[in-house]
Formats: sequence, structure tokens, C-alpha cells
Amino acid sequence: MKIALLGYGRMGKEIEKIALQRGHEIILKIAEKQDYDIQKADVAIDFSIPDAAYDNITNCFQNNVPVVSGTTGWLDRYEEALNVCNENNGSFIYASNFSLGVNIFFELNQQLSKMMNALEDYQVSMEEIHHTKKLDAPSGTAITLAEGIIETSSKEDWELKTDNSVNQDNIPIEAKRIPDVPGTHSIHYNSEVDSIEIKHTAHSRKGFALGAVIAAEWLSNRTGVYSMKDVLNIG
Repeated sequence: MKIALLGYGRMGKEIEKIALQRGHEIILKIAEKQDYDIQKADVAIDFSIPDAAYDNITNCFQNNVPVVSGTTGWLDRYEEALNVCNENNGSFIYASNFSLGVNIFFELNQQLSKMMNALEDYQVSMEEIHHTKKLDAPSGTAITLAEGIIETSSKEDWELKTDNSVNQDNIPIEAKRIPDVPGTHSIHYNSEVDSIEIKHTAHSRKGFALGAVIAAEWLSNRTGVYSMKDVLNIG
């Protein structure tokens, strides 16, 4: 495939390595918000910045180029982007995290939430740890995990934990920023008598990059809006 990389930071460079190893060609690398010609690409992979993501994604739709996006922090325009996708009969996969292991973790999280929902003595909370250059907090992955719990429990929303005051109807998320941490997410259920925890720890960005390339390979000949559940045939 001829791949356009929209965003050429650390993730973009890791995706480039994986794509070349899998026999693909990188025909475009965009490091910042700028004009470019996307038409010759078979598929685009967007790991840009929040301010550029919407324009990158909709430009792909308007030029009949399938797009896989892992940029977080722009989702206030997600539905607007879907409208553009549908108007242009486009192809789109968005995921807050493309790691194959994390997507299994998403499913595990929802299954555990279903089991814990009937146990009122347990209080759920979350913690996420990322590198200090990550722009958004909490992470998109943490939000996806929280939304999975909300779908399968009585919790109404999530909130970023800034002190000890937490709305009991919400899921508190503690976001930590530590140098050189690719991403760690943990879900805690605590009661007076015991605690239950599930945790995913990324050891490098390679897993995220591999999942994005696999998603691009899967999407390249399809039309419509999909998720990593479709790519992995899970859930």
C-alpha cells in the first residue's frame, strides 16, 4: 500500500518503521499543519495534533482516501467528521488506542464492569500514566475505558481527579505524567474487605504502531465507519 502519514512525531516514525517492514511504501509525511496532496495515497494514518486532526481526516474523505486516526483531543468534532465521511462515502477507523492488547483490555474492562455492577460495596476508580509530552489528560484510552464502564454500570460520567472530593455517581480518573512512559492504565475496584485490579502496561510504542498499520491494511478496500472491534473481530 501507499501510505500517507499525517503527523510525523514519535508515533508517526514508529508507524513508518512497521509499515516498511510489512512491505508498504510511505509516500507522504506531514510533520505539521500544512497544505498537501493526499490523492495518490491508498490509505492515510493520522497521528497528528488535536488542532489538525479534523482537517486531516475530512480532507481524506473528500479525496476518497481511507483514513485511520489515533489522534485524541479533537472528539468534540467527531460527529461532524462522521457526517463528512458519510456524505463522501468514505472509509474511517478512529481508535483512542490501536494496541491489540489494549483492545482486548477494553473488552475485559467491560466484562468486569458487568460483574461488579451488582456489588454495591465496591467503588471503581482509574489511573493512567503517560509521558510528560502527552497533551491531553485524561488520555483517550482512559476515556474509552471509562465509557465502557458507564455503558455497563450505574455510573453516570467520569471526572479528572484533582483532589479528594469525588462525585459518587462518577468514575474518578487520576492522570499522571512521568518521563518516558508509553502508557499504563489500571482499573481499581475497592471495598473495605478487598480490592480487585486489572492493568495494561505498554512497554513501547511498537504495539500502538503495529495495530494502526494492521487497521490500515484492513480498511484499505472497505467503505464505512469501523472500529478496532471490527478489525480484530471481537466483542
